Order: sequence, then structure tokens, then C-alpha cells
Amino acid sequence: MPRRNRTRTFAAAAALLLAATACNSAATSASGGDKGGSARGVSDDSIKVGGIVSMTTSSGYSKRDTDLGAKARYDRANAEGGVNGRKIDYLGAEDDGQNPAKNLAAARKLVQQDKVFAISPMSSVTFSGADFLNKEQVPTFGWGTVPQFCGPEYIYGFTGCLVPMPGGTLTQAWQKGLAEVMGGARGKSVAILANDNDAGTFAIRTYKQGFAAAGFDVTYAKAVVPATSTPSDWSAYTKEILRSDGGKAPDAVVSVMQTPYNIGLFTALKRTGYQGVLTDPTDYDPGLLAKSTSRKALDGVHVLLTFEPFESDSARMKQFKADIRKAAGKDVPLNMHMMTGYMSADLFLAIAEKAGRDLTTASFQEAAKGFKDKGTLVGDRELPMGQKESFGCGALVQLKNGRYEVSSPYRCYEPIPFK
Repeated sequence: MPRRNRTRTFAAAAALLLAATACNSAATSASGGDKGGSARGVSDDSIKVGGIVSMTTSSGYSKRDTDLGAKARYDRANAEGGVNGRKIDYLGAEDDGQNPAKNLAAARKLVQQDKVFAISPMSSVTFSGADFLNKEQVPTFGWGTVPQFCGPEYIYGFTGCLVPMPGGTLTQAWQKGLAEVMGGARGKSVAILANDNDAGTFAIRTYKQGFAAAGFDVTYAKAVVPATSTPSDWSAYTKEILRSDGGKAPDAVVSVMQTPYNIGLFTALKRTGYQGVLTDPTDYDPGLLAKSTSRKALDGVHVLLTFEPFESDSARMKQFKADIRKAAGKDVPLNMHMMTGYMSADLFLAIAEKAGRDLTTASFQEAAKGFKDKGTLVGDRELPMGQKESFGCGALVQLKNGRYEVSSPYRCYEPIPFK
């Protein structure tokens, strides 16, 4: 708020005016609105960015390396001169513990205390801070695997929106890739299992429709596995699944859960002698190969990727690997969490570059409205289309004999309407 200059006034009135001005300025800064041609978190030589990542969880599953991936991309941007003359001041990621209350608290801290311009990456299935961040006009980037990445004006999925609301579209990368692996979808049955929470319920709704549209017979689709801890006994779930196709086992079991759950479920299914296809969207992590239990449990599993496989020898993949190695200070096993952080940062950087030197929330949003590029690690990107539907690209890799092999190549598919 501009200050008013008055030549004749009482001291008390001046004091009140200054106090009101200070309060209004603080409120503007906290809300993220542009002030005087600048924005919260933007100085002459830097852009302040933070992250929110589930580094610890009750199940032991961790997305910690998402922070490393983001740091790797920001480090390279800074080494190349930053964004329009400004370096990225990356504060690192807050740990939300995969807890809704902590997710919102982390969002409030980053905005109100740390005063970041953007949050990138945001990687948690409990994205309870979404409404707050969108209201406060904070550009936020992550993997669009939860509904909050579909629709809000200031929230962006680096693969686009993977779980849209009715009226949007569904990607067919998993379904088409699995059909290729199984020699076609017609006459093939699938059972889909997810956790008993909001994310699991929504996943069942979307994937049930997606697999049916691709020609599969969906004989089982339930979000019933407790989300707070992995079951010690999977028999109640395996019995239902193995009888779901008219009393016999389905041709494929699709798990929409995290690694500890998949290890338990797939181990239990294998012990019954199940010979069908096992698949999930989570377990592409070379670090899992170092443990005999996880390597055995996940052997043969086809994993969905919405980014180019690490096995690719493209120039962009070589750059990713070099950036990760430099940020880590050594060679480290690659995983999808690193890619989540890296590509969240990459999309933010690309839009910020397009916004130009006069960076405000308004100029950033204007740049996002017409943003489009091609040939990235997640395919061709386009906004605002990506806030309502996915970029439609994916691949399947299979863990086989202790290593990952591409079972369905990375390609882009036409999406289908989501009803």
C-alpha cells in the first residue's frame, strides 16, 4: 500500500497511519499478492522456493530422494546463471510425515514464515494444504497423482493431471502398456486393490473406468487395505482376489499402493501359486534390488512409469543422471522420487523463465497459460491443458533376474473422457 504524505497532520494521526500501513503490508506479503511490481520471495537476485515431501511415514515408506532430485535441478539452473538473472534459493523440503495436519502446517510455514514464491516439489498423498496454497496464490508443483493437482489455478502436475474430476480425461498409458504385455486386453480380467483412504478410493474409481475402457474385464476393484499400517496377514485380500473372476483368479492383479504394501501383497499371491501378471505404479527403484526380500517379492512385476525409463540412453536422461550424481556427490541408485523432485523443479523453472525478469505471481500465471514444450523426460508438456488432463505418456518396466527391463516402451497415448 503506498504511503500518503501530508504536510499538516497531528503526530497521533501519523502514527496510526504508519501502523495501519505496516499491518496492510504484512498482510499483503503473507497472502502472496504482488506488491509494487514485486512478489513475495522474489528479490533482485534470487527466487525463494521450498518443498513439502513425505520423508517419513508410519509404514516406513519414504520419498526423501524427492528433495535430492529438486536440488539437483536447481543446482544446474544456478550454475547456468539462474532464471532471468536470479538464482534459485531452494530452502529444501519440509517433512509432512504423510500426515494431513502436518502437510497444511508445512504449507503455512513456507508461505507465512519463510515467504517462498513457490513450492516445488510437493510430494505427498495427503495434500491437505492445497486449498491454502491456491488461495494464497503460491505456484505449487508435484506429481499429479492426487486430485488436488487437477483444477486449482496455481497447482501444477509435472505429468499433467493424472486423476481428474468428471469432465476431464484419463491417461491410458498403464492400460495400453499392460495390454501390450498380455497380448491384448479383450477377454483378460484384472483385479484392482488400493488403500482405504481418499486417495485409494479415488484411484479405484479412475482405474476401474480406465481399465474397462481399454477392454479389460474388471472383476474386482476395492479400496480396503488399511492405510495406517501394512497388514501382517494378507489372506483375506488374496482369497477375494483369487476368486474374483467367476470363482477363478484374474489374469492380472493391479496394486495402487506403496512399496511396503506391494511387497506384502505380491509375496502372499506368489505363495498361493498365482501365475498371472502383477503390476503397480510405485516400485521402480533400483535401491530395492539391494534387498533380497524386496527383490524376490517384486520379481516379475511390471511397473508403470510416467517418465522416460532410467535405462534410456537419450541426452536428456544422461543430463538427469549427471545432475543427480553432482548433487549427491557420488553415484547413487536412481529412483522415481528423484525424478519427481527433478521434473517438478524443471517445470517451475521453465515457466519462470518464460515469465521474464518482471516476475510476479501474475506474470508467472500469464506465462503458464500459454506454456508448451516438447521432448522432455515426461513427454510433451502443455498448459493449462495439464491442469485438467495428463500429458498421456508412459512405459512399463519389469523387474527380471535382478534388473529392470523395458516391457512396454515409453510413448504417448490419446486420453479418454473421465465420467
